[in-house]
Amino acid sequence: MAISVVMPALELMQETGKVLAWRKKEGEQVVKGEPLLEIETDKAVVEVEAPGEGILAGITAPEGAVIPVGQTIAWLVLPGEAVPAAGAPAAVPGPARAEAARPAVAAAESSAPAAGGGARISPKARRMAREHGIDIAQVRGSGADGEILASDIQALVDAKGAPAAAPVAAGGTEALGIIGRLMAERTTQSWTSVPHFFVVREVDAGALVDAHKKLRESVEKARGVKPTQTDMLVALVARALAKHPRMNASWTGAAIRLNPDVNMAVAMAVNDGVVAAVIPKADSLDLGEIAVQRRDLTERARAGRSRPADIAGGTFTISNLGMFNVDSFTAIINPPQAAILAVGRIADRVVPVDGKPAIRPMMTLTLSSDHRVVDGARAAAFMNDVVEALREPEKWLR
Repeated sequence: MAISVVMPALELMQETGKVLAWRKKEGEQVVKGEPLLEIETDKAVVEVEAPGEGILAGITAPEGAVIPVGQTIAWLVLPGEAVPAAGAPAAVPGPARAEAARPAVAAAESSAPAAGGGARISPKARRMAREHGIDIAQVRGSGADGEILASDIQALVDAKGAPAAAPVAAGGTEALGIIGRLMAERTTQSWTSVPHFFVVREVDAGALVDAHKKLRESVEKARGVKPTQTDMLVALVARALAKHPRMNASWTGAAIRLNPDVNMAVAMAVNDGVVAAVIPKADSLDLGEIAVQRRDLTERARAGRSRPADIAGGTFTISNLGMFNVDSFTAIINPPQAAILAVGRIADRVVPVDGKPAIRPMMTLTLSSDHRVVDGARAAAFMNDVVEALREPEKWLR
């Protein structure tokens, strides 16, 4: 039976998605798990992977179309199999069906048309190459049959001496990329419709710094990745959230939804904006698991290859600008989440300790909360636990 390709739900409250580009053309062979299309939600642009193996057929959503979540937009069929009629049941891919489709792979891939007589290039990669002035004729693609992917262009941008985007002349204008435009729309909507209020705490981060130094080598040895201070914040804040379900809640438009899982979103800077990548059930993960997931999420986001699951279901966001030497800032809530925590840098300051002046590594935390979901007392109680966790991180990470 044919496999249905549907518009996925990538986030809470999502009703539609916009088809930006098909990575495969109708009639081409598709392998399960490879990028099939790019869609845009009101938060991000993501690549959607093929749900099974077969020949792409019956595309009903052209590029630019806005489609309701759950609606079928294409089918994956066996060679010679007809596209099902509307309302027909779809199959779940299985070993027998995948094996039957396998002989057609080589022929379908070898007959794929080239773009402009040269290497194939994804729509996102083409946009990035144009923005950065990169000649795609000089790019060697890493995708199937040499296809140029967004990650190939990003690698050139990141490399030393890579061509940079043309500077904007004084008095000129600069067009926003897709992520930049989404960020502008999303933050405007949040700031103008969500009743923000803010709670600020200064905390002695000495214990956090010491614990980070102590745990870094052991985690690297066990997991192959060095945890960052952001990883530790994710772990500690997630554990504090587990004690404060209202801080982990969402506003539905008419009621408060108490989310069953603590899914920590981490704000990540990408080429033309910010992406909030999600670490699911972070309160139940150890520091090494969080570090590995955060590293993988960061790599995919910066390469423009975020997966649907990478941005789905976040219930609380951390935005850390400490690495940019920012002392403190206030962040805009990411609806329908109830709050976001802004983290400044750790810097030595003179503070009173036992009635005497002392130099301590201090950090400023600013909590932005949605007053429809959270009141001041709840926000303050949550911040007390976050500060307590930062003062005794190893105890909270057990």
